[in-house]
Amino acid sequence: MRCWILNESLSGILVLLWLGVNLYLFFDTYCWYEEEESFFYTRVILGSTLAWARASAVCLNFNCMLILLPISRNFLSFIRGASICCRGPWRRQLDKNLKFHKLVAYGIVVNATIHVVAHVCNLERYRWSQSADAEGLVAALASLGDASNESYLSPIRTFRTNMTTELLTTIAGVTGLMISLALILIMTSSTEFIRQSSYELFWYTHHIFIIFFIGLAFHGAGRIVRGQTPESLSVHNVTLCRDRYAEWQAAARCPVPQFSGKEPSAWKWVLGPVVLYACERIIRYWRFQQEVVITKVVSHPSGVLELHMKKHHFQMAPGQYILLQCPSISRLEWHPFTLTSAPQEDFFSVHVRAAGDWTRALCQAFHADGQALGEPQSLPRLAVDGPFGAALTDVFHYPVSVCIAAGIGVTPFAALLKSLWYRCCESQPPLKPSKVYFYWICRDSRAFEWFADLLLSLETRMSERGKTHLLSYHIFLTGWDENQAIHIALHWDENTDVITGLKQKTSYGRPNWNHEFRQMAYNHPSSSVGVFFCGPKALSKTLQRMCRLYSSADPRGVHFYYHRESF
Repeated sequence: MRCWILNESLSGILVLLWLGVNLYLFFDTYCWYEEEESFFYTRVILGSTLAWARASAVCLNFNCMLILLPISRNFLSFIRGASICCRGPWRRQLDKNLKFHKLVAYGIVVNATIHVVAHVCNLERYRWSQSADAEGLVAALASLGDASNESYLSPIRTFRTNMTTELLTTIAGVTGLMISLALILIMTSSTEFIRQSSYELFWYTHHIFIIFFIGLAFHGAGRIVRGQTPESLSVHNVTLCRDRYAEWQAAARCPVPQFSGKEPSAWKWVLGPVVLYACERIIRYWRFQQEVVITKVVSHPSGVLELHMKKHHFQMAPGQYILLQCPSISRLEWHPFTLTSAPQEDFFSVHVRAAGDWTRALCQAFHADGQALGEPQSLPRLAVDGPFGAALTDVFHYPVSVCIAAGIGVTPFAALLKSLWYRCCESQPPLKPSKVYFYWICRDSRAFEWFADLLLSLETRMSERGKTHLLSYHIFLTGWDENQAIHIALHWDENTDVITGLKQKTSYGRPNWNHEFRQMAYNHPSSSVGVFFCGPKALSKTLQRMCRLYSSADPRGVHFYYHRESF
C-alpha cells in the first residue's frame, strides 16, 4: 500500500480534488436553492427537486468545462514541453489524459441523469399545480400570469398540457432532448467493444459532441427555472405575505409577486475550453493544407505497411506520435500512429498494421496487399497533424528505463532505439540512462522481420563502441507450429538466433515478470526506473502490479514508475 502511495499519490490527490470540487459545487448550490428567499415560492411548487436540478446543472457545467482539455493535444504538448512547470510526477499525469477524460465523462453522465430526472419531476409538479387537486398557496402561485400585470411562475399553464408537446415546443425541451440523445450516442459508442470492432463508428459518433455543446449553450435560454425578481422582493416580503395570498391583489403591503427566469450560464463555463479546442482544429486544418511528400513505401510480409514521409519544418522527438489522414479514404478521420524514425533522420516514418477498416483501406491504397508499389506521384495524398508528446518521450529522463512491447506495440520503441543508435554513433551529449532494458513479446515470428535489422545494427554498433552494457534486450515468441519447433531445435547451437539473426537468442513462451522485476530491483537498488509499455490492457495491469510490488517502501530504494502509451 505504501508503494502505491509513493507512485500514485499525486494521481489520487488530483482525482480527490476533482471529486471534492464536484461535491462542493453540488452541496453549495443545493443549499443555496434550498435557502434563497427569491426561490421560496418556486420551492412551494417544486419542493427539493428544484435544488437537485440546479446543483446537478452546476456540476454538469463544471465537467463540461473540463472534458475538452485532456484531448487538446497541442495544449498538452505545450505543457509537456514547458519543463519548468511540468517535471517529475506532474509530467506523468499528462500520460493519463485519456483516463481523466473518461472520468470526467462519467461525471457528466451522473449529473446529467440527476438533472433529467429532477426536471421530469419538476414538470410533473408544475402540471399538477394546475389541477383541481391543487389548493391554497400552490394554486395561487400556479394561476399567476393570467392577468396582464402578472408574470407567471409555472411554465405549464393548463393541467391538460402534454409533456411531449412541452418537450418539442420549448427551447429547454428541444435542447435538453438534443443533449440527452447526443450523450447517449457518445457514451454507448465509446465502449471498448465498439472501439475495437468499429473504430470508425466510435470516431464519427464522438463528433456529436458539437451538437452536445451547442445544445448546452442554448439550454438555459428557455428559463423554465423562475424566481422572484429583486424589485418584487423589495416590496413583497415573503415571510409576511406567503400566508396572505388571497389578499395579494388588494393589500398594499403584499402586491402580486413578480417572477423572471434565471440568466443562462452554461456558455460562460465552456466558452474558454471550446475556444481552445477550436484553435486546435484551426491548427489541424492549417497542417492539413501543408504538403506531405511520401518518399518511400515498404510492404512487410507480416502485414505491416511502412511509410517514409517529409514535411516542411517538421521537428520531432523520440516517442512522439502523429495523426494521419488519407482524404481519398475519409476526409474526416484522423488516426494516431507513433513515429518510428529518429530525429536525426531526414524523414519521418510510421508503421501501420492492417487491423481495422481504415488501416486495411490505407494498405490497399498503397498496394501493400502483394501488388507492385506505385510511383510516389501515383500514391494517394496524406495529411499529417503533429507531432504530439506522449508517455515514451520520457524514456531518456530516467537513469534506468524498461521498454516493453507486445506485437505491433513495438513501433513506438523503434524511434527510441534508433535515436539510441545515432547517439552511440555520433558525439552526442552523454545519455542520462545508464541502462535500457527492452522486451518484445510477439505471437508471429514474421513480425520480427522488419524490426530485426534495427536491433542487429544497434547490437553491432554498440559492440564496436564498447557500450554493450547500455542495452539489454529480450525477445519472446509466444506462438509457433511444429515445423518451426523442429527448425529451431536443429539450429539451437548456432552463434546467432535462427529467427532474428541476433546474438541474443529468442526466448519461447511468456516472460516471468516476477523474476525480471526482482532481478532489475536487485541490479539497481537505489534508482528510479521508468517502465514504458505499449500493448494490450491485460498485460498492462500485470506490469502495473509488478511496479507496485517491487518498488521499495524506502524513499531511498528502487522505485518503478509506470507509463503506458495511449492515444
